Amino acid sequence: MKKPVSTPRLDQLYHRYLDTEESAAYIRGVSEHYLLTTLERLAGAGQHVSRRAAVLAIGFLGDYSHTPILGRALHDRDRAVRLIADNGIRNLWRRDGNQRQQEKLNVIVRLNDSQHHNEAIAAANELLEEAAWFAEVWNQRAIGHFATNRWEDAANDCHQTLELNAYHFGAAVGMGHCYLEMDDPFAALECFRRAVKLNPDLEDVRAQIDYLQRTLEGK
Repeated sequence: MKKPVSTPRLDQLYHRYLDTEESAAYIRGVSEHYLLTTLERLAGAGQHVSRRAAVLAIGFLGDYSHTPILGRALHDRDRAVRLIADNGIRNLWRRDGNQRQQEKLNVIVRLNDSQHHNEAIAAANELLEEAAWFAEVWNQRAIGHFATNRWEDAANDCHQTLELNAYHFGAAVGMGHCYLEMDDPFAALECFRRAVKLNPDLEDVRAQIDYLQRTLEGK
């Protein structure tokens, strides 16, 4: 008689989270039993449920340095893993620098979200003077520039974002839209292609690629 296969504790915690949606309990349970190094390994090598659980946990517990882990998870064969990674990696991008710098970034994000783009640009300028390596600050300034019709400035900031964070598919998409506004569809197409190489599930971007290819071939 075969011994029953036990469910890994991480999988149990994940199923409980799906039932309760209590993220704090999930984070606490994972933290008590797993090191981040173990979660990194499981994110790429576990069974599909364990990969989902590990990627979710890294999205909660990780910092900017874990971007490559979730960047690779965007290409996982399991769609749920990819969706969890997509959400988690965006959170990791904001967790660079120290706590004060992260708080300043969060202010910039809120300013952009509330359409106060010039204030967001000014705050980003100030933060970049002390933290020029903080990729997400460049991206947020790009958002402000784009919203105020400064297409070239926005494209330059998107480029700098990608120089600092090669996994930033959002900046690649943003740069593509900048080039469209500057009437350079060839450059825009390359940017959109770069974005879907980083995140294959960007269906809207794939549609944009198809449209641009048809348009350019018809010229």
